[in-house]
Amino acid sequence: MAKYVAEGIKVRVITATGGERGSILNPKLVGDRHVEENMTAIRREEMAKAAEVLGFSHRWLGYVDSGLPEGDPLPPLPAGCFALTPIEEVTGRLVAQIREFRPHVLTTYNENGGYPHPDHIMTHQASMAAVRAAADPEQYPDAGEPWQVSKVYYDQGFSPERIIALHEAMIDRGMDSPFEGWIARRGEREVRKATTFVECADYFHLRDDALRAHATQIDPDGFSFAVPRDLEREEWPYEAWELAETTIETSLPEDDLFAGLRE
Repeated sequence: MAKYVAEGIKVRVITATGGERGSILNPKLVGDRHVEENMTAIRREEMAKAAEVLGFSHRWLGYVDSGLPEGDPLPPLPAGCFALTPIEEVTGRLVAQIREFRPHVLTTYNENGGYPHPDHIMTHQASMAAVRAAADPEQYPDAGEPWQVSKVYYDQGFSPERIIALHEAMIDRGMDSPFEGWIARRGEREVRKATTFVECADYFHLRDDALRAHATQIDPDGFSFAVPRDLEREEWPYEAWELAETTIETSLPEDDLFAGLRE
């Protein structure tokens, strides 16, 4: 996002929920009563800081976090949460955003939600439905003039190729790898391949600042910052994506989300 903003491309982020039921993942804030009692307001402040760092515009859809159900069997989702909202309603709100902003490229979660958080899965389903509906003048006629998104990508922020490349590079240098457990758990599972590798190492410092802005969710001394940035720049200077849909011709692998569009 920072790379494209620097190139003069407009970027907008849509956030579905307020993260009300999210866990505090920064050990320095665990037990902080102010944080626990004001999670929604704090997460709005965090997003505003991240948006300022990366330079994107931002909109909230206003739904309530579903939480990540745990246990066997899984407990039911809480009434009124995002994942239980009729998909037609969510789709309509996203159609309005698409028709207002008129993006050429849209990024979202894959059908598994990246990991199976119910809100991630709902986001995927509504995003894909909204891309199709936004181009159809018969659907949601009161949501603005129709608009065709040209390309849709699934996020691969936890790209297996990235993890393996950085893991092997750290081991080769005699360093402890933060990915050891992940590699062991992965085993021989089939992995989804990224199609598009956007070189953006010059903006890693902004990515890190934006991550730290989400202070309740990111440990500044934790996993997200365990790989030395000079090693990362050398071995994996990319952000990776999976091309899901396209209305234009392109050639894989790509090095740009806007490949085929810049002309």
